Amino acid sequence: MGSFSIWHWLVVLLVVLLLFGSGKISGLMGDLAKGIKSFKQNMKEDEGKDASMAADAAAQTPAQPAGSISGPQAGQAQPSQANTTRPAA
Repeated sequence: MGSFSIWHWLVVLLVVLLLFGSGKISGLMGDLAKGIKSFKQNMKEDEGKDASMAADAAAQTPAQPAGSISGPQAGQAQPSQANTTRPAA
């Protein structure tokens, strides 16, 4: 009862062929193949774009590394030197 025999599958195949016809099924398979080819082509194009974007990003050097904080600029008040320790004599 849990599994189907070969005769069950042949009857199902015959009913599907009668309902849809062999022309519609082959057309559907052709459309499926075109969709798969288009998907693969777009994936290759995306990989090419990603590689070129990575090369462009590596070629450009940022003025300041990401995540760094710039120090005080010229003309601004300097921190006091009261916090510094003197070397032992």
